[in-house]
Amino acid sequence: MTLTTTRRTFAAALGFTALGIFAGTVSPAVAQDQKTYALVQINQQALFFNQINQGAQKAADAAGAKLVIFNANNDAAAQNSAIETYIQQKVNGLIVVAIDVNGIMAAVNQAADAKIPVVAIDAILPKGPQKAQIGVDNAKAGADMGAHFLDYVKANMGGKAKIGIVGALNSYIQNVRQKGFQDAIKGKDGIETIAVVDGQNVQDTALAAAENLITGNPDMNAIYATGEPALLGAIAAVESQGKQDQIKIFGWDLTAQAISGIDKGYVTAVVQQDPAGMGEAAVKALDTITKGGSVDKNVAVPVTIVTKDNVEPYRAVFK
Repeated sequence: MTLTTTRRTFAAALGFTALGIFAGTVSPAVAQDQKTYALVQINQQALFFNQINQGAQKAADAAGAKLVIFNANNDAAAQNSAIETYIQQKVNGLIVVAIDVNGIMAAVNQAADAKIPVVAIDAILPKGPQKAQIGVDNAKAGADMGAHFLDYVKANMGGKAKIGIVGALNSYIQNVRQKGFQDAIKGKDGIETIAVVDGQNVQDTALAAAENLITGNPDMNAIYATGEPALLGAIAAVESQGKQDQIKIFGWDLTAQAISGIDKGYVTAVVQQDPAGMGEAAVKALDTITKGGSVDKNVAVPVTIVTKDNVEPYRAVFK
């Protein structure tokens, strides 16, 4: 679909009057007597993004505001077109979880020109008119996981590991996590990085990539997964090939499957963010800004490296 055709699709969608999340269409209507904030999402497949939505909705309800959510289905051009449509609708504020951090800036600048404040979550936008950046220090968290991996290998794997990486090369933020991890383990004695495969931030694609990684490297004994789809794909691949006793998995973003893997011993450590907290912080920031207040340019949300030793409190969240 061309960008022009996509824009026409969004324009046609303005005739609908439903609430909730739309895949590929912009949910319309700016209420006259309440503020409307628009959240432009990457996809609705990953639990991480759905938890951002939940946190944002909770904060919007508390503020008496309306929240509309656009699902880009991993299409960067669709995100840009959605922002343009929301500008035309004159929403009061925009939250973006960017796919292409550089490509989205033209739309972010258009929003600023229209006096609509923009807050970014997770993916770090280049310098621009956005009012706040909310998320974690992904490079540091990747490095912290790298240090955890090295400690684990030394204590439990005889100091030697052959590791493969399941990444998402179309995701800026996951590339940052990958680099932070690789920089931390680079040149360490006994550590060999075998290959990096691209899961494209889609679970089925990540599963196929992880299976190829395992098949092509029978002596590999560790995997690092840079996001939820990559981690789920790696878990499914290890289980399908019966490699639970050979391969240890390190990754990002807890799920019920990841906790099950921790219990079984082959998922070793998972970086857990607070996506609901990010969504909540974004809406609160917009509400403060639209009331004439100011917010910090960078709002840090802490992470936890979850292992068998501290997984218990998360069970209730990921049933």
